[in-house]
Parts: sequence; C-alpha cells; structure tokens
Amino acid sequence: MLARNISIYAIPYAGIFTYYGINGVPRTLGLLQPAILLIVILVERMLMSQLLSQMGSERASGERPRVLIYGSGSAGRQLLLALRQSQEMIVIGFVDDDITLSGQTLDGLRVFRPAQLSDVIAQKQVSDVLLAIPSATRKRRDEIIADLRRFSVNVRTLPGMLDLVHGRVKVSDLHEVTIDDLLGRDRVAPDSTLLRRNVTGKVVLVTGAGGSIGSELCRQIVENAPASVLLLDHSEFALYAIHRELSGLVGQEGRNIEIVPLLGSVADVRMMNHVFATWRPELVFHAAAYKHVPLVEQNVVEAVRNNVIGTLRLTQAALRHGTAHVVLISTDKAVRPTSIMGTTKRLAEQILQALAATQSATCLSMVRFGNVLGSSGSVVPLFRAQAHAGGPVTITHREMTRYFMLIPEAAQLVIQAGAMAKGGEVFLLDMGKPVKIIDLAHSVIALSGLTVRDEANPEGDIEIREVGLRPGEKLYEELLIEDASEASDHPLIMKASEAFIPWEQLETALMRLQELIDHNDEAGLIAELQTLVPEFVGRRSSEIPHAA
Repeated sequence: MLARNISIYAIPYAGIFTYYGINGVPRTLGLLQPAILLIVILVERMLMSQLLSQMGSERASGERPRVLIYGSGSAGRQLLLALRQSQEMIVIGFVDDDITLSGQTLDGLRVFRPAQLSDVIAQKQVSDVLLAIPSATRKRRDEIIADLRRFSVNVRTLPGMLDLVHGRVKVSDLHEVTIDDLLGRDRVAPDSTLLRRNVTGKVVLVTGAGGSIGSELCRQIVENAPASVLLLDHSEFALYAIHRELSGLVGQEGRNIEIVPLLGSVADVRMMNHVFATWRPELVFHAAAYKHVPLVEQNVVEAVRNNVIGTLRLTQAALRHGTAHVVLISTDKAVRPTSIMGTTKRLAEQILQALAATQSATCLSMVRFGNVLGSSGSVVPLFRAQAHAGGPVTITHREMTRYFMLIPEAAQLVIQAGAMAKGGEVFLLDMGKPVKIIDLAHSVIALSGLTVRDEANPEGDIEIREVGLRPGEKLYEELLIEDASEASDHPLIMKASEAFIPWEQLETALMRLQELIDHNDEAGLIAELQTLVPEFVGRRSSEIPHAA
C-alpha cells in the first residue's frame, strides 16, 4: 500500500521536476525527494511500532508474575528460554549456590546469591521462585525449600533429570511443590525380582480395584506382565474408570494382558465363589474396604459387613479354589484402634492370621501401613484448595501427627511384601518419621506464596483454624501392637508376629457378627467388636441406641 501511494505521488512529481524541469531547481530533485520521503515514512512507522510494542509490553508486564530461577545450570537456562518464548512470566534473574557466579550475568540476567534473596524479592517484587535444580540431592532440595518458606513467594519446581531426558524443559514442566518435596522422603528403588515373582504370567485379582490403592496396584501389576488382571469393585464408575485406563494402556503398548472388570461386593458369597471358580486367580490383593473414619463411625453395620465379612468370604473362596497367595491391605489404624474402621481392619487381619495357622496350601499375609498421599480425602490437596480459596485452612488438632507415603511407593512395597510371604505374616512398611499436620499446613501456605494469619502476624493471608478431633480419630498413629518387629529382605519392609484369636473361636464369633448384621443391630456389633478386639477404646455399645 505504501509503495503504491508513493508511486502515485512520485511519477507526476518526477515528470514535472525531472522530465520538464523548472528553472533554478535541480532535475535530480524529482528522483531524490520521493525516495527520501519513502525512507522517512518507513523509519517513522518502525519507530512507532517499536514504541507501541514497548508500551504494550510494559502494560502486560504489570500483570505477569515476576520470577527468579533458582539454578543457573542447563535446566535453568532452558527454562529461561521457554519463559521468554511464552512470555508468561518476567524473569528477574538467577539464584545459584556457586559463589563464583555471584554478580555475573548469564543470558542477560544477573546471578544472585541465596543470601541476597530477601532484598531481591522485596526490591524486585518477586512473586514466584522456580526451582530448576533437577540434579540436586534430596538433602539440598529440602534445605532450599525450607529456606524459601521464609518469604511470601510461590515455589514451583521442575521434575527430576529422568523426566527431562526425552525433551527440552518447557513451561508446562513447572508444577507446584508436591507433598514429596514437603516430606523429604527418600525413595528406595523397588526390587524388580520381587515385583515380578508372583505377578508375571499369573492371573491376578485386585479387590477395590477402583480405589486409591487398588488402582495403583493394578497399574504396577500391569507393568510386570501378568496373564490377566481381574478388577473387582462395587462402584460402577470407579470400575469403569480403571478398566478404561488399563485397557488403553495395554492396547497402546501392545501387551497381551486380559483386563476383566467385575462389578460386585466381596461380602457376596455367591459372587466370590463365582469369581474364583471361573477365573481361578493365583494371586489376590484385597484392597476393598470402607476407610473414611468419620463415615464408618456412622455406618457400623455396613462397615462390619464389608471390612470383616467381606474379608472372610473372599479368603474362604480363595482357600476353597486353591489360590496360591492372598495379600490383605491393612492400616496403622488397626493398631490399638479408637475407631470402628480400625477395629474392623484389625479383625480382618485376625481372619487371615487364624486361617493361615490352619493350612499351608494358600499363603495368607497382610501389609500394614499409614496414610497415602493423593488418595481420596488426602490432606495436602485439601489444604492447598483451602489456601487458594482464601482460607481458613482447617486442622483437627495442633498436636496431631501422621505417617505419610506416596501411593506408587506403597503399591510397589505391597507387591514386594506379598512376594516375600511364607504365610501368616503381618508386614509393616517403613513410613519414615511422623509429620505434624500443623507443620504441613504451614508449609503448604508458605509455598503457595501466602502467609499465616495469627496473633504474631495479624495482617497475614490465611488463618489456620483448629476444629477438633472427629469421631474415632487418634492424635498419633502406630504400626505395631506388640512393639516388636524384625527385618525382612527389603530395607523398607518389616515383619511382626502378633497374637490372634484361634480359628475355632473366631469362626463362632464371626457367625455371631453375621447374625447381628442380619438384624441391623449396631449396638450389638459394637459390643462384639469390643470383645474380639479388646484394645478397641472407641465408643461403648451403650452409646448406640438399639434398633427398635
């Protein structure tokens, strides 16, 4: 358009001044003036475009987060390149522990020392610190994260080196600091021999397959090449979701693994006999259980039916049809229980212990561990959601502690423990050190770039509110009843020998439980649970009204 307009102007202009000529005016003016005019207009447009672009950038920059990249190595520089291309954030500079880099300039940005963080964050109005230190040791990462908790900045991190080898660092690789980062728990590589020993080429049944632990067990099992995986769950949607996921995974990787969805309850004796008679599972992981403590307190009859009678029906069907291995997924809440949930799980353990003592054809064992993160009702996503919503972040008690483990690690350890079983063992997973829930709340708030509002800091962002223990909850969790354990062939798996009711007595008691369930006698069930699990210190039967 500009060239056409200049041409329309230049042709008559040159015709007048160059072709015809005007006395006293050089003929070259007819050629030079349009060319000079074209150059002036082009330069003017370039300058205006640059000025407008800069003004737009400055306007937009006020809305974009201002960030520091912690780590000036290759990952940090790749992250800088990705951020510059995406223009999602404004990078202020690098932070690096290497004192030889302090004050230097890399890719146009200054490198600061960690000791300068306080001043830099305040002066540059930094809102986020991005950790680009994938090769740092666990100890060093923990130290850095702990140090950053002092500042009101959002902390995000890149995955480890194994996650980066398939491509360059991208902005999408950034994620909020996970619970794994907060806990600082060291991972022990799984023993592939133990993982495959009872799984490869076998028909494996997982009950509660749609739950948090059950679904991860299914994923880990598929990775170790079974012949078939039977997915049993009484939730239609949960069963649909895990069946679809595993079928897609098997199809994409071209594996010859049959995935069978089975909709039903472990407490249904006909269902259990049908499953075992039809598919003949060789290995069973029994993860089906009601686990939400306050809900179970309000639904005693169904809890006993599912957690106790369901375990009985499943185990009897396994014995009847010659299953080689049954592994019960238990919980630390079964140790000196204060809840119905914990008591039913302790009774489920005793069923396997008692039946293991009566025969040796089927190897019966159980694995007991604490809380898994990322499961339904997990505390960290709840804290993060509460913080992002403006609070308050709610805790039940300031002195409450819990053991935590990641779901994939727990599932791998369960499979490995089952492979080591000889019959009747109670395996305990090493959960590390207990974590105070209030400390976890402080960490989540701080690493979300917010501050705690309390008496010492009334202008803070988020209040931490204590709401009191819920029915059946304990301040502290334990993994042992007899306070004695022995090592196994795996550094994170221990074995315990604990007392149980002999099968002759337990069988009669279980028949009484079934009668009480049939009569919907909640008070009678609680009284019977008190007798069978004398450590149970929860509600007394007198606190529950008898059914009319």
